[in-house]
Amino acid sequence: GNGPFPGIIDLYGTGGGLPEYRACLLANYGFAVLALAFYGYEDLPKEMKELHLEYFEEAVNYMLQHTQVKGPGIGLLGISKGGDLCISMASFLKGITATALINGSVANVGSVLRYKDVTIPPLGVDPKRVKVNKSGIADIVDALNNPLEGPDRQSFIPLEKAECRFLFIVGQDDHNWKSEFFAVEGSKRLQAHGKEKPEIVCYPGAGHYIEPPFFPMCAASMHLLVGKPVVWGGEPKAHCEAQVDAWQQIQAFFHKHLAGKPSGTSNRL
Repeated sequence: GNGPFPGIIDLYGTGGGLPEYRACLLANYGFAVLALAFYGYEDLPKEMKELHLEYFEEAVNYMLQHTQVKGPGIGLLGISKGGDLCISMASFLKGITATALINGSVANVGSVLRYKDVTIPPLGVDPKRVKVNKSGIADIVDALNNPLEGPDRQSFIPLEKAECRFLFIVGQDDHNWKSEFFAVEGSKRLQAHGKEKPEIVCYPGAGHYIEPPFFPMCAASMHLLVGKPVVWGGEPKAHCEAQVDAWQQIQAFFHKHLAGKPSGTSNRL
């Protein structure tokens, strides 16, 4: 069609670079999608030590002003580290209507985040809580500190400031971090501040990397921040089924909140 279309910014995680395949697939279903790199790509920083939200604000403003993007707001889609970046964008930036997270965190993870005079430190990590199996593959699910305790509370992103709807996609066998805990705590925080309860969709037996349908399950791979291979979790059949269903849930969520269509309009793959 000729557009304009509902706009979405798509973010991946600590792997860096510019994965575009999910954005391309979403664009087939009537969305204008910007796949956004934030480190490890072209002239961007090579390491993820410090991130500035002004960079992401530029991307939001670019989308809001684009002639092919139907306003008044846009959507955000993020997996893993991209998830907590999307929550930070929704909390501090204007023009966000809907935010979908795939196994995201409600605490800032992995690098310092700055925006104007605000600094959010990264959630603390205890390397002693990392378990390594006989193959040398690490299980890091217990490594992060609790963002509800002590100084780590400063890492909790103030998502109650957001003026958007949230969807949390949760793999209950995520071994990267405790995604279900993060989703539940995010929901509690929103409701405590009088905000609408987010949608939380949980998948038993699904691991960390819930990708578009029919992508092979990634059971373990190199983690750039950890510096060694880590296990991501997931039972193959359950994970595969989660990928098919989550894809529908994400499209329905964005169609509903960005295009004003009822959530039953996008039941095709």
